[in-house]
Amino acid sequence: MSLSRRSVLRATAVTSGAAIGAPSAAAATAARPTTLPPASELNTGAHLVLLGTAAGPVPMQGRTGIASALLVDGRIYLIDLGHGAFDQFQKAGLSAAAVDAVFVTHLHSDHLADLFTLLWLRFGGVNALSHPVTLYGPGSAGALPAPSSGQPVATLAPDNPTPGLADFVEKSISASAYDINLRMRDENWPDIRNLYRVHEIAVPEVGASPLGEMAPLMDPFPVMSDDHVEVSAILVAHPPVFPSFAFRFDTEYGSVTFSGDTTITPNMVTLARGSDILVHEAIDLDIVKAAGLTPEQLQHHENSHADVTRIGPEIARPARVKTLVLSHLAPGSKEIPDSRWKSQAGKGYNGRVYVGNDLMHIPLGR
Repeated sequence: MSLSRRSVLRATAVTSGAAIGAPSAAAATAARPTTLPPASELNTGAHLVLLGTAAGPVPMQGRTGIASALLVDGRIYLIDLGHGAFDQFQKAGLSAAAVDAVFVTHLHSDHLADLFTLLWLRFGGVNALSHPVTLYGPGSAGALPAPSSGQPVATLAPDNPTPGLADFVEKSISASAYDINLRMRDENWPDIRNLYRVHEIAVPEVGASPLGEMAPLMDPFPVMSDDHVEVSAILVAHPPVFPSFAFRFDTEYGSVTFSGDTTITPNMVTLARGSDILVHEAIDLDIVKAAGLTPEQLQHHENSHADVTRIGPEIARPARVKTLVLSHLAPGSKEIPDSRWKSQAGKGYNGRVYVGNDLMHIPLGR
């Protein structure tokens, strides 16, 4: 199916008069979690695989860092690569040769901890990258916020204190040059620089800034398209990080929107409208408030993440999303039962709610 046809289908979904949060009969047979099938069964159709579902840079028992894979007719699109994502990629039986692109929502460590690992450990050898992978993500923020504590804080790399995605990858390669040079000479691995491209996503002129309004009301904008997907993005509010993107993938099998990290942001309704699946971050503020955090840490969580009780009625329902999948769970401990997450997210929303777990597989219907 052509991309233009896919765009028409998306527009139809957005403007249809379907009941809010009520999945269609056709959709009811799709978008249901299943056991992760053999990799060979993922080569046709479209499949969402949650590689990791935990929030934050600290590993949690039972969950690895946030990362998702969208497979479309055998091609792989990765959305964020948090800690442990590289191992999860292998456990899922996915092939690095099938990776076409990686999309980084924002430059927090828990979303790109394993990005360079994917390149570094798979630029040669077994199950290696076979063609250049395009990395899409933020450029430089351009400015640092004032310290939340009100006290002086040291500034690292004062000549370039807010490096973007291109600098992150380039500097990582430079720091790993000895190993890379050895493997190129000793094992005949290819030049790693020929196996990736970085595309820093330009922020549209909508009045957004790192020290002002980070996610003003706006329309989604195109990021990339190929024979399998159309990808669009929008700014979301995740202070103090700027820019922070949410991504939408439209395919002939359906649409999947990923919130990245964000508080409740009206732009999410705009981007996700009519999506078959919305993968949205969630925080249980009652548990977080009882965790003994510093005032600065608690303020960050309250200002920068989405209260699980508000996601259904304020995002999923008005966006007419068929299926809501909770991921990037904070706290990510498996000691918090899935039933608690599901009941809170489902208040005020009649669609399906699934609590994301590592290696969960959700097929999309045609």
